[in-house]
Amino acid sequence: MTGTRQLPPTTTARTRARAGAGLLLAGALLTGCGAEPGEIPLSEIRAETPPATPVPTAAAEPAVAVSAPPDPALAAAASARHNGLIVGRVFLTGDRTTSAVFAFAPDGSGEQQLTRPPAQTRDDHPDWSPDGTTVAFDRTSAESAGRIWTIGADGENAHQVGPLCEPGALDCTNEEEVTPAFSPDGKQIAFSRTWGSSDPTAHQTQYSDLYLMSPDGTNAQRLTFLTNDKPYSGLVANPAWSPDGKQLVFSYQTSATGQPANSRALYVVNIDGTDLRRLTPWELRAGDRASWSPDGTQIVFTTYPAGADNTPGGGIYTAHPDGTAIGALTPGPSDVVYGAASYSPDGTSIAFTQAPVNGAAELYTMKSDGSNVAQLTNSPDRWESRPSWGTAVGAPRD
Repeated sequence: MTGTRQLPPTTTARTRARAGAGLLLAGALLTGCGAEPGEIPLSEIRAETPPATPVPTAAAEPAVAVSAPPDPALAAAASARHNGLIVGRVFLTGDRTTSAVFAFAPDGSGEQQLTRPPAQTRDDHPDWSPDGTTVAFDRTSAESAGRIWTIGADGENAHQVGPLCEPGALDCTNEEEVTPAFSPDGKQIAFSRTWGSSDPTAHQTQYSDLYLMSPDGTNAQRLTFLTNDKPYSGLVANPAWSPDGKQLVFSYQTSATGQPANSRALYVVNIDGTDLRRLTPWELRAGDRASWSPDGTQIVFTTYPAGADNTPGGGIYTAHPDGTAIGALTPGPSDVVYGAASYSPDGTSIAFTQAPVNGAAELYTMKSDGSNVAQLTNSPDRWESRPSWGTAVGAPRD
């Protein structure tokens, strides 16, 4: 049948739909178990048992995170061995309808434009392959839904990955695939998929969840089922892999009909779909793409205050992967706008986005404890954001 391309089942226990079966999906919302992607129309999927409500992990009150400074000689050696280029999204027009992926050296020098999008097209959410040779990103325009692309670090060999859906498939209405993220071994890409009817009042598509696939677009598998029984409830996006490749952290932004309404939080899930849990409290309003430290002990993320886009008052925080020890790296209360942050491959620094009120966003770096803030870019006529810090090509893997 038409639909999302299928693969053999993974090692995770999954139940296929059977003729005459009264229930079509095995697995509750929090277990991630279910039918293989695209076997049945998403509109027909129902959970066997009522899903449990995720229980947030207890988290400490936000406090400034402080860590001992790294040994300068060791840090310099590690940086030379590991830290490669930083890629980010750069708007090419004042109305922010066209954006491309650019690359920079860690000191902001050597700027190069990697992607060449058509007018009125946005290339966004770049992410490096683990060997530093390839960048995955999504491309969206008014005429085309979001699709995942890859391009070489030299700006060559740009091509679309997928799409997963075949024309006319029942579960492919308004379908798009965005926010790709390479696994640490380079063998998978995690991404956000949305599909279904559109609610113009809530500006929300019916379903949104995470998927996994091979870098060539095959072997697609649905990973999360957060919106399965709660259509129009929110947007699931921005996955980021743990260094060991066993978990993903991602953002969940709820709609006006979500619970709680119009809010944000980060979740963590195993790559087999089990052990879904909320990482950050709703009141912190964490969102966008988070980033794991290379040693797996910290997750850096950005918070966004309620209100219009680009409202000041958020910040950049870190937390342990179990949701404890939440600490602010940036001063508060904030009078600037912060954007997504990314650890350097050696773990000593963080690249992030910062913009003054009514000003253009620029890329910055700071030490992993929040000190030594340095501005990388200075382009008031553009908007530079969403950094992803890549590994130096040829660097050995620890």
